[in-house]
Amino acid sequence: MKEESHTLDQYDKTTAEKLAVISKEFEEGFKFLKKYPRSVTVFGSARFKEDNPYYIHARKLTGKIATELDYTVVTGGGPGIMEAANRGAFEAGGTSIGITISLPHEQTTNMFLTEHLPLYYFFSRKVCLSFFAEAYIFYPGGLGTLDEFFEIFTLVQTNKITEVPIILVGHDYWDDFEKILKEKLIKKFKTIDDGDTDFFTITEDIDQIIEIIRNAPIRNGLAPN
Repeated sequence: MKEESHTLDQYDKTTAEKLAVISKEFEEGFKFLKKYPRSVTVFGSARFKEDNPYYIHARKLTGKIATELDYTVVTGGGPGIMEAANRGAFEAGGTSIGITISLPHEQTTNMFLTEHLPLYYFFSRKVCLSFFAEAYIFYPGGLGTLDEFFEIFTLVQTNKITEVPIILVGHDYWDDFEKILKEKLIKKFKTIDDGDTDFFTITEDIDQIIEIIRNAPIRNGLAPN
C-alpha cells in the first residue's frame, strides 16, 4: 500500500511538473508572438537543400512577403524549407522568426532568424505556429508537414479558427493529395463535405500568393470571429 501511494505521489509530482512546463511554454509563446501582429507561417520539408526548386521558390516568395507586405515570416526555425523561408525574409531586410523544438538529435537552428523561441513540446510549438497568422503556406514535406496541415485544415473546417488562407505550393505534390480527398473522403466514404477542399488553394504562382495574403483579414487569435 505504501509503495502504491509512493507511486501515485510521484505521478502527481511528475504531472504537475509537466503542466507547469506546458503552461510556461504557452505563456512565453503567446507573449513572443504578440510582438509580431502580422505574420505568415511557412511549413515544409527540413530535408530540401538550397538547390531544390521548392527551396528556391520559398526563398523568393518570402522575400516578397517581407518587402511588399511587410509581414513577419514564421517557421519552425530549422533547415530545409524553414531555412529557405527565413532566409528570403532575412535577406530582404524583413522580420524572420523561428519557433524551435528540442529533439533527441538536436535540431539545427538556421542562421536566418532575427529572433527565435525554443520550446520542448511539439504541441506547444504547433499551437504557436498556428497562432495569429494571416496565412499558412505549405510546401511539400513529410509527416510533420502533413500533421501541421491537417491540424490547420481541421480547425478551419470545424470553425475553431477564423477561415484563413491555406496555400499549398507544388502541383506535383498536392494535386494527387487533393484528388484522394475528393475521390475517397468526399465521394466514396462521405467523411468530409463537398466544398471542404475549397478551404485551401494549390498554386505555385508567387504573385497570386502575395495577393491572397494581401487580401486576407487580420486575425485576432485562435478564436473564430
